[in-house]
Amino acid sequence: MFKNTRAFSSFSVDDLKKAKAFYGQTLGLDVVETKENGLELRHAGGGGGVFVYPKPNHVPATFTVLNFEVPNVDEAVDNLTKRGVKFEMYDLPNLKTDQRGVFRGEGPTIAWFKDPAGNILSVLEAK
Repeated sequence: MFKNTRAFSSFSVDDLKKAKAFYGQTLGLDVVETKENGLELRHAGGGGGVFVYPKPNHVPATFTVLNFEVPNVDEAVDNLTKRGVKFEMYDLPNLKTDQRGVFRGEGPTIAWFKDPAGNILSVLEAK
C-alpha cells in the first residue's frame, strides 16, 4: 500500500526559532521553514526529511527521536562538544556511558544529547 509513498518522521518543539538555530547552526543541517508553520530538516546522508513542528504544550520525548549515523562517535562527540552540545550521562544497570557520554557495549557505540526542547537525539557509529 505505501510502497511508492514518501514517508517522513516528525516531532514537536516548544520554540521553533531555537530549534532552527540548533539544527541549522549547531548541527549544520539544511533547515527549511515550511508553509505548514514548521521546519524541514534535510541532510546530505539521504533518506527522508524530518518535520519539526511547534507545539505550545510540548513535552519532550522520553526516547530517542532522531539518530545520526556517523563514521566515528568519538570525533562526533568532540565536534559537537566544541559547538556547545552537552551529552547525556547514564549510569543504569544495562546502560552506562563513559565520562564523555559515550556508551560502548552490546550494540552500536552511541552517545545521546538533547535539543533545546529537551528531545533526545543521538550520534551512533556506522558499522
